Amino acid sequence: MKKKFRFQGGAFLLFLLFAGLFFLLLTRIVTIQATGKVEGQELAAKAAAKYSQEEVLTAERGRILDRNGETIAEDTLTYKLVAILDESVTQKASDPQHVVDAVETAEKLAGFLNVPKENILGILETGIAEDRYQVEFGSAGREISHTQMLEMKEANIPGLLFVRDLKRLYPNGAFASHLIGYAMKEELKNGETKTTGRMGLEAIHNDVLTGKNGKLEFDTDKWGFLLPNNESAITPAVNGSDVQLTLDKTLQNFLEDAMNGVQEEYDPTRMIAVIADPKTGEILAMSQRPTFDPNTREGLSENWLNESIELTIEPGSPMKMFTLAAAIEEGKWDPNATYQSGTYSMLGSTIGDHNGGRGWGTISFLEGFQRSSNVSMAYLLERLGADTFMTYIDAFGFGDKTGIDLPKEASGKILDQYPINKLTTAYGQGSTVTPIQMIQAASAIANDGVMMKPYVIDQIKNAETGKVTLKSNPEKAGQPISAETAEKVKEVLASTVTSEVGSARGFALQDYTIAGKTGTAQIPKEGGGYLKGANNYLFSFLGMAPAEDPELLIYVGVQQPKTPGNEYGSVPVAKIFTSVMENGLKYLNIQPENMAQAATVPVETYIDQHVTKATEHLQELGVEVVVTGNTEKVISQYPKNGDVVLKGGQVILKTAGETTLPDFTGWSKRELLAYQTLSGLSLEIVGQGYAMTQSVATDEIVGDNEPVVIELQPPEIYYPAQAEAKEQNVLENPTLEIEVETPQQEIETEIPTDEMTE
Repeated sequence: MKKKFRFQGGAFLLFLLFAGLFFLLLTRIVTIQATGKVEGQELAAKAAAKYSQEEVLTAERGRILDRNGETIAEDTLTYKLVAILDESVTQKASDPQHVVDAVETAEKLAGFLNVPKENILGILETGIAEDRYQVEFGSAGREISHTQMLEMKEANIPGLLFVRDLKRLYPNGAFASHLIGYAMKEELKNGETKTTGRMGLEAIHNDVLTGKNGKLEFDTDKWGFLLPNNESAITPAVNGSDVQLTLDKTLQNFLEDAMNGVQEEYDPTRMIAVIADPKTGEILAMSQRPTFDPNTREGLSENWLNESIELTIEPGSPMKMFTLAAAIEEGKWDPNATYQSGTYSMLGSTIGDHNGGRGWGTISFLEGFQRSSNVSMAYLLERLGADTFMTYIDAFGFGDKTGIDLPKEASGKILDQYPINKLTTAYGQGSTVTPIQMIQAASAIANDGVMMKPYVIDQIKNAETGKVTLKSNPEKAGQPISAETAEKVKEVLASTVTSEVGSARGFALQDYTIAGKTGTAQIPKEGGGYLKGANNYLFSFLGMAPAEDPELLIYVGVQQPKTPGNEYGSVPVAKIFTSVMENGLKYLNIQPENMAQAATVPVETYIDQHVTKATEHLQELGVEVVVTGNTEKVISQYPKNGDVVLKGGQVILKTAGETTLPDFTGWSKRELLAYQTLSGLSLEIVGQGYAMTQSVATDEIVGDNEPVVIELQPPEIYYPAQAEAKEQNVLENPTLEIEVETPQQEIETEIPTDEMTE
């Protein structure tokens, strides 16, 4: 029987619907395959965005180095703590990769991060509630040391991730802090962090110190694992350039240690000190108190000034050396001429000598200078002429910026409106200067009349490419006096230390001659006038040594020290100056005065000679020889050809082969560094001063990679007898100087009953 066909409309409609959907889907697939786009978006780009990863390659910030390449500031490796909250990262329950228990995690982390448990728990719970993949812990979770990271890993806390990071490190702590400044991490708007200089050289040269980050790009699967045969693209990081200073780390440490001692003993409200090479203008050390630790910013008060260049002060009696220089240059100085000390009147105003205006009777101008008599300056100004004197003040650079390579330098103000202003300026009152101006002006006296412009940047150099973008050289700032005048001024300044009536007797050194001038400047108070009281002064000393041919020039200022009743304010100044100057000159191998007649031996070139022949020749000349290596041919030497060495001194000859260690006792740091360079040995030099002990015995053979630890001690420990004699000299002369200055605003027609300005 033939079946009858029955048309089913519903089935037909379903067929049409699915057929239409099939053709739409087919058309869509063909279109996507042909164009590679969906709704105008590139599928390849979307896939890359999902599975391509990018890691930032952090650039290191450039280092700040001293003149010998020793580190003052550098980046060091730290870690940032991240807690993973997303459960999907855990593939095995037995090996959790996310935070499993927020409470337990908070309890354990609190002990490591030194943060209350509640704070950490709040961060974790907020992240979980907001379904975040991970959370961080702010500043508490940054700058984690490698040791801390290992300790936290050993605690087996699930879900912790440690991201490598860099932290700015200042290994010397409080070290020229207001000059160096500090850099710290700042969070950018995009959530990234960047190290930025906030103060001092770190801020001034932030652009050249800051490097440029690179990146590493790679592909992963949805779980974050690298795909096989993945090709990564690397854009390397470019590290910042190094800034090398004229500072000498050893001299700076001498200065910091001396200032710390005075700070602890006398608790002054302020201290300023600068060490310079008067022949080049290079600043070798610069510090102040109060100071701070740039690692933690502890101690950083509201005062962010680098006071050596930004603070103006009344100089006090050190200004007298420039008045003296002007008079000698103009032929108006007669050291044997006499005057009546005590008081001096000008146009109704009277100034007096620092012993209450009593003076010392009729004395010579030389004795007046040695005693630091203000009245002697008044009579000397009569001979010189006030207007002529002011031209010399200009020539010495007072009233103008020195142009040192640091911003915000103050210029000071020289008062010359009235005759009395010029008179008080002659002995350092009323007009204001900066410590760096005093250093620049005094360099003319120390450097045969040629004044040198101060500077602190030696060079800026990219350590990777070797490209030098800035190189500083000594620069003449003028020649206010002749070499003959400079020599005579140094002789008079030296007599203030050696004379029985000299005001600077307590600044004498055991082995070197000193030329300098003490000072006591009153401190202005708010509303006008000056502070009163025995210690309410800025006590200072501006000196150079050796007096005959100065190698170091130092300014030290100590304000309002709390001295005992038997000491005056110059005692803490002397403790800083004498310690730093004596240690510094010995560190620089400057020949002491008692060795002035010692014979010297010119050093020839011994390179390519037989070591035995060279050694015999040097020993015949009275020179000790230290040989590195064990072969016969000399390949290098120290000192180099053309230098001189004292008889009894030493010459280092380098040969190839194994090195037998010498006895380093008594070697200076400079000699140790020279030996390290020639021998190639790894010397770990600890401390400052002269070698006292060494970790490897004399005559032992040392490999290139075997470290030798050498402990240095400062001269006062290495030379205890000299240190004891110097200390005894200070104790026997506690009244180094009685110098109290009367402010220009309060000059009276009668002698005041209190002590008057020196």
